[in-house]
Amino acid sequence: MSGRTTDQKRIIVALDYPDPKQALAMVDRLDSTLCRVKVGKELFTRAGPGLVEQLTGHGFEVFLDLKFHDIPHTVAAACAAAADLGVWMVNVHAQGGRRMLEAARESVERFPSRPRLIAVTVLTSLDDAGLREIGFQDSAERLVERLAALAADSGLDGVVCSAREAAALRTRHGPGFTLVTPGIRPAGGAQDDQRRIMTPAEAIRDGSDYLVIGRPITGAVDPVAALRAIQAEIAGICN
Repeated sequence: MSGRTTDQKRIIVALDYPDPKQALAMVDRLDSTLCRVKVGKELFTRAGPGLVEQLTGHGFEVFLDLKFHDIPHTVAAACAAAADLGVWMVNVHAQGGRRMLEAARESVERFPSRPRLIAVTVLTSLDDAGLREIGFQDSAERLVERLAALAADSGLDGVVCSAREAAALRTRHGPGFTLVTPGIRPAGGAQDDQRRIMTPAEAIRDGSDYLVIGRPITGAVDPVAALRAIQAEIAGICN
């Protein structure tokens, strides 16, 4: 059950660096026609909007992964600021609730070329035991289903989820609902701090549209070769 997007750039390379020089050195080794890049909290906090502008200047579409979660007005303003930067995708936490999600959606809709707006459901570093520890009684799977439904009802373009939940979400929400999955590790690769992981081929087969991959590419001796190997792995499933 693959996703239905015809987009050929399924891989989003996570630029999880503390230093913008390292991030820019990495993108110099990548090909913007093959992948997009993700800027997260650490890099954005250190480098600021100027780095996003530099990345777009290099031809890369940027997923700004700041997971906004605050009162509706504040999140809406932050999403509008992201849209002003020209990012390709931005995200918010579904746990912020319907009013926050709808305010975020309304804030980006006024842009002629608006970013995709997606919601984080459950962090892939959390398993059922971790959720119970912070007060959630639902399993990770059930909580993801509930938060994804809320995001869809609130008009968001899709969700971030574990690849292990992709098949169920694809069945429930159909081909127009974007599924972005971190926690992807090539077969035989290190699990690192992720708990709910899949290989790239498994994730695409189960309905993921976009795969967020960091260390397996950026930590490889030859990052471009690692990227191309993953592209080859999923090509037969996407076509």
